[in-house]
Amino acid sequence: MYGHKLRPMTKVSPEFGDEVPAVWSVSADVSFKSNQFPKYKLGPDNHVLEEIKEDIKGPPLKEVVVQETNQLKEQHERLSVRDLASKFDKNLAAAAKLSDEAKLREVASLDGHVLLKKLRDALEYLRGRLAGQNKEDVEKAISMVEALAVKLTQKEGELIQEKFEVKKLVNFLNQATEDAKKLVNQEKSFACAEIESARAVVQRIGEALEEQERNQSSGKQQELEGLIEEVQEARKIKIKHQPIKVMEMEHELRELRLQIREKCIVSVQLQNELQMSRMAEDSSNQLYELSGSQSLGSILRIQSCSNEAAELAKCSVQWYRLSSQSSRREPILGANKCVYAPEPIDVGRVLQVDIVSNDQKICLTTDGPIDKAVNLAGYVETLLRKPNNDFNVVISQMNERNYSSQSVHLFHVGKTRIKLSRGWITKARESYSKSMQLCGFRGGGNSAAKSLFWQARKGQSFVVVFESENERNGALILARKYASDCNVLLAGPDDDALL
Repeated sequence: MYGHKLRPMTKVSPEFGDEVPAVWSVSADVSFKSNQFPKYKLGPDNHVLEEIKEDIKGPPLKEVVVQETNQLKEQHERLSVRDLASKFDKNLAAAAKLSDEAKLREVASLDGHVLLKKLRDALEYLRGRLAGQNKEDVEKAISMVEALAVKLTQKEGELIQEKFEVKKLVNFLNQATEDAKKLVNQEKSFACAEIESARAVVQRIGEALEEQERNQSSGKQQELEGLIEEVQEARKIKIKHQPIKVMEMEHELRELRLQIREKCIVSVQLQNELQMSRMAEDSSNQLYELSGSQSLGSILRIQSCSNEAAELAKCSVQWYRLSSQSSRREPILGANKCVYAPEPIDVGRVLQVDIVSNDQKICLTTDGPIDKAVNLAGYVETLLRKPNNDFNVVISQMNERNYSSQSVHLFHVGKTRIKLSRGWITKARESYSKSMQLCGFRGGGNSAAKSLFWQARKGQSFVVVFESENERNGALILARKYASDCNVLLAGPDDDALL
């Protein structure tokens, strides 16, 4: 159009009039920082200035707090006023409805009186003109009309009373409406005051945050300077330190420790020798001694250790439990044999036995408290995980008499009761109660550690022998736990105070 053609990939500059070189091509493996066209400004001489950075920070904390406060205020006003208004509007509408119904009833009652009077006049007129049976019917109708008039009068009285109650209710609702409006205005003023105080608090918090931000940089600088001073002081102390003196002190401490250890070993040896000599003297003077492991599941036996000792069959024996303070002895009722098997209630207590012969009293004491049985705790946990537990037992005594049968019975320990049975035959079945007793057998014998005494109720008792010591002790612990859940203390004779 202008007489010359433009070559491809060139641009004519309006200022210079010459052709500008074509734009260079871009390689395919170039990666860009973003997937949109960059934002920038052109300065003088067509120089590209820095890219405009968008501020991605959110609104400040003050604006967010103020906005949420205003929203809560509006929501509170809207909910409270709307609820009160709707409630009173419903009550006023109900009162108006009752008033309208009362008016309608009043109009209907007036119309009823007029109709009844007209009807009575007509009947009176007929009575004057009729005679015989018809006259009697007319008189009955007149009496019925008079009864209806009486009922109508009663209804009018009730309507008047209802009208009075409705007016009273309307007045009450109007007064309540006024009081509610006053209360709403008062609450509005309180809410406005609280909002103003909240705004003041938020403003103070904002000012404190700004002050903290200003002081943060100076505080960090001071802390860094303090750390640098501490490091320099530590370096000075390390330089002044003399490692030779420290090593000498460490050698002296090692020697002192070795000497103290040697003296402790010598002291323990002397104490052991002294104890052995005392035991030898005591054993030479003692007539009896206790044998057996002093732990749960074992049997303690009284044995004579001197030719001068009297026969145990001719002696009276009584076992005792010592309290934790070792100041008071509790007699174990029924434990008057030369053999005693500790039960779970004896764990942690010291046992004593008195032997009386020819006015001579000898007291033997265990070396320490009775220890727990090995693996009993795990066995009891396994039993507690089961809903019901049955144990195979053999009845040794029934009602304090020897039981001749050696048949196997089931001793059932439940959460609410204990049952002893063989097949379909039930020997005893009782719920946990204050009259029930359960403890280890105290009558001696080689199977005392496996035996258990059970008094189902007064006049019915059993001595049963379990298959192992763990089963006997586990059944005792389990039954006492279930009885405790039923608010019952399950123990032997006079053992309630120990539980």
